[in-house]
Amino acid sequence: MSKQKEEKTNVMRVLEQKKLSYTPHSYDPDVSGIDGVSVAKALGQDPAAVFKTLVAKGASGGYYVFDIPVAETLDLKKAAKAVGEKSIAMLPQKELLPLTGYVHGGCSPVGMKKRFPTVFDESCLAFETIFVSAGKVGFQVELAPRDLLALTAAATAGLCCE
Repeated sequence: MSKQKEEKTNVMRVLEQKKLSYTPHSYDPDVSGIDGVSVAKALGQDPAAVFKTLVAKGASGGYYVFDIPVAETLDLKKAAKAVGEKSIAMLPQKELLPLTGYVHGGCSPVGMKKRFPTVFDESCLAFETIFVSAGKVGFQVELAPRDLLALTAAATAGLCCE
């Protein structure tokens, strides 16, 4: 009897290479959808502990990564202030894959093609573990926020709309 091999994503390989402890989770995107709140529900998790990864472009032309709870909306003014930009705009979806190597719904702060300045909403520090995309639709990883912040050299700030 052969044991079915668990699918590993690039994100999982990076975490293992860095010897960071994580728990993989999967869900069926055809049943639950790929919006963050549906993903949190499919995983049986509090949406406040499941983070979505958003990519934006600053007025200076630089790219930035923001991770916020899935039920929240990124406040562009707060995000711009957090990275020292005059303004930022969300990256058009068609530019996501060529820039990051990830598709919409599977974007992770870990393992992008290039490292971009990254900021997590400060609420991540209230949890023992948080969830982020494992780099592929249908897969998430759960790990300690401090490990994730250290790995991505991320800062924290208040990023969500009031």
